[in-house]
Amino acid sequence: MGRLVLPRNLTDPAGREDWAQWLATTLPRAIGQAGELWSLTLSDPFQPGGHTAWVAPARDGAGDELVLKVVWPHPEAAHEPDGLRAWAGNGAVVLRAAQAFDGAVALLLERCVPGAPLAARPEPEQDRVIADLLRRMWITPAERHLFQPLRVMCADWADRFERSEATSATRLDPGLIRAGISLFRELPASAPAHVLLCTDLHAGNVLAAAREPWLVIDPKPYVGDPAYDVLQHMLNCDQRLAADPHGLARRMAHLTGLDPARVLLWLFARCVQESVGWPELAEVARRVAPS
Repeated sequence: MGRLVLPRNLTDPAGREDWAQWLATTLPRAIGQAGELWSLTLSDPFQPGGHTAWVAPARDGAGDELVLKVVWPHPEAAHEPDGLRAWAGNGAVVLRAAQAFDGAVALLLERCVPGAPLAARPEPEQDRVIADLLRRMWITPAERHLFQPLRVMCADWADRFERSEATSATRLDPGLIRAGISLFRELPASAPAHVLLCTDLHAGNVLAAAREPWLVIDPKPYVGDPAYDVLQHMLNCDQRLAADPHGLARRMAHLTGLDPARVLLWLFARCVQESVGWPELAEVARRVAPS
């Protein structure tokens, strides 16, 4: 292959070790191997792209329009292929093939055409689309599934918060921090249901398509509490979240059939957990903190 074009967002190391080497060596090798394995003709990647994957339009030997995604391995993305297989195109893009290479994972995916993001539509419309997709995708996983429980991700993120909070300024008092992080660790265990989750579903990860009006891309599958799954969309609606966090939580709970009180608990815990790197969420955490 010729000169490798990188998405702008992928050039941000974001604290990852050996990132420059992965971009310079592992990524181009994996792209070349995937292209040869699946007989692909590749175009330049989508811009600005994501922070952990190289994603580009592709065409196979039969002329089908597809997408090649080459992922930097990390825990949250470990079971994306398994999740896409489980959903089998029901609300999400279809996985055509997946292959692990040395230091990277390649996915061959259905291409969304026209591919416009849901994020370009008004937020009230986004709410309804996100809710409808989630309700379809909250399936019971197979008995011997490979997915990690949500509590594993929450414990890992809580540990990271505690390490970073010890060396970073925070806008929350210690009592709220302790309450929020404790909840973040505890809520997965009290889930009223355990379903297959997207965990990172927001309007930027939903694209207009021909097969269905909207399809989910880039899920990070775990199994656990469905009330967790509305959080990322809410956090991305930053102005509405800042203006009326209770109202937004009630709306998303109503649209998805969830307990609004439980959604609020999750929102409080997640806002505390994100508050070091996302200081605006400290005020949201204060406003929705349990009394």
